[in-house]
Amino acid sequence: MIQPGELIGTWSGRIVGSGELDSLPDDIRHHTVQVEDDLFLVSLTPDEPPDFINHSCEPNAGLSGQITLVALRCILPGEEVTIDYAMCDGSPYDEFPCACGAATCRGRVTGNDWRNPALWERYAGHFSPYLQRRIDALKCAKAELV
Repeated sequence: MIQPGELIGTWSGRIVGSGELDSLPDDIRHHTVQVEDDLFLVSLTPDEPPDFINHSCEPNAGLSGQITLVALRCILPGEEVTIDYAMCDGSPYDEFPCACGAATCRGRVTGNDWRNPALWERYAGHFSPYLQRRIDALKCAKAELV
């Protein structure tokens, strides 16, 4: 059993900008991790296990920093490890209909899901740092309007 907070895996690879990312084949581009506004981590090998972590609107794993995957709750042996892509994806490169089957399923995964205030609370401390900066800026902007 994997305990909450326990390290599950870390992504590795090389950093590319969005211009280079656009030139990569789909099968590579869809297995990248966005680490900054215009920077993406691309695997050096096509079979790196963390690249095959599926999305769920009710995930059992989240981020610690930019590239480290940790358990959000107990994960039982044989249970699929999932992450909500809202925690790491702020771009339109990998948008798709969601079929996770969760009671809270949003129906579509987009690069703007991180903007959902309900997710800010649910995943507090588990957003990629670049997305957390965006969230903090949105919160400040909303506070100024009040």
